[in-house]
Amino acid sequence: MTKTAFLRPRSAPTGSMESFTGLLREWLPGQRWFAGKDRPVADLHVLSMTELFPGCLHLLFHAGHGGVPSPGNTPPAGDCYQLLLGVREERPSPRLGRALIGRVQDGPLAGRTVYDALHDPRSAQLLLERLRYPGTTGPLHFECDTDQPGPRAGLVPRLLDAEQSNSSLVYGEEFILKVFRRIQPGVNPDLEVPGALSRQGCHRVPAPVAWLRTTHPFRATLGVLQPFLRDASDGWTLALDALAAGDDFTAQSHALGRATADVHLALASAFPVGGPGENGLTATAMAERLTAAAHSVPVLQPFVPGLKAAFAALATCDPGPAAQRIHGDLHLGQVLRAGRDWFVIDFEGEPSRPLSERRSAHSPLRDIAGMLRSFDYAARQRRPWRPEWARRCREAYCAGYAARSGWDPRKKHGLLRAYETDRAVYEVLYEARHRPDWLPVPMAAIERLAVRGD
Repeated sequence: MTKTAFLRPRSAPTGSMESFTGLLREWLPGQRWFAGKDRPVADLHVLSMTELFPGCLHLLFHAGHGGVPSPGNTPPAGDCYQLLLGVREERPSPRLGRALIGRVQDGPLAGRTVYDALHDPRSAQLLLERLRYPGTTGPLHFECDTDQPGPRAGLVPRLLDAEQSNSSLVYGEEFILKVFRRIQPGVNPDLEVPGALSRQGCHRVPAPVAWLRTTHPFRATLGVLQPFLRDASDGWTLALDALAAGDDFTAQSHALGRATADVHLALASAFPVGGPGENGLTATAMAERLTAAAHSVPVLQPFVPGLKAAFAALATCDPGPAAQRIHGDLHLGQVLRAGRDWFVIDFEGEPSRPLSERRSAHSPLRDIAGMLRSFDYAARQRRPWRPEWARRCREAYCAGYAARSGWDPRKKHGLLRAYETDRAVYEVLYEARHRPDWLPVPMAAIERLAVRGD
């Protein structure tokens, strides 16, 4: 396929989309990446539609739960999502499975079968070809880092089946493309941070090779292509394997603590560093999140007084390390081990938080607390629960961090307890919405932190 074929702008279908949006409204709640599963989709509006290549449309659409999108260049209230829409003349094929949206009855797509094109190997391969050649198609901009080796032609795509809030395609076991599903205005940290760390010479984070962004209906990052660490295993899998075999995980945890400190040090060099943490404002924000979570998940309510005590204690704590850019959602599933080295991935942060918050400076203790909670999650995946295994991992991780960073998280007990508590509250809300069977895991931590405070 020639380069010029990709650079010709194409027009997308126009006209009424009522039949299509009706199908989409029914299909969305079944998708892992859709954030509004617990509420009916009352409003659905196509914001942007561009033909990437024949048989594939790029869509940005607003899914709301009441209200009307804002006019002009301001994103509407609610959530904006990205979808690569496959369009076929043929009747639906059973092979499409959960990717199938349906058969449109009227409008510009009448008589066509539509589906999530990321599940279609042909569309996935053409998407990579488009990323190999910088240029624009309508509001879509395909860009690359010319200092990084790009993908060669013909790499076979493989859609990762892991549960996540985005979708990822692996090409030839050499590159991985993360396609963001929930889109917010601005530069996504998963492009911004790895690029900045690469320029700092930090080897712990794979550098972006190419990316996709849009200028309509607002400026936003849509996807990022990075090298794929083919022989790597994620920390979550390694931890569970160690538990199943009855093996110790402290050496790996210590090395992971050092790797986390390496990334934090590089982030402090790559981005502006703030002053000491403002514990009063932090405590207020944490208490507000707790109140909102307890309203949504009533099982939290008996523990609210004890949890608020953890936040109130921030007033008497030392301010701790300076605020800086951090990972924002660090846990065992966000780290990879290849050979003897740990790598950190997925800098998008918690997708439920506003992008401005995810790009702002925070205490590095927030990342550390996320990893400590992850050790507890892993230890509770097998019965009987292994609290001593988790405790040893937590100690080793903090010791590794201290050895590299020069300060020990364990000596910031009040701060660490508050950040762990805040993380556990977030986990309760997440599990209640997405994985109710897992709710007892963070609730056990909630009871511990509220009653004993350790």
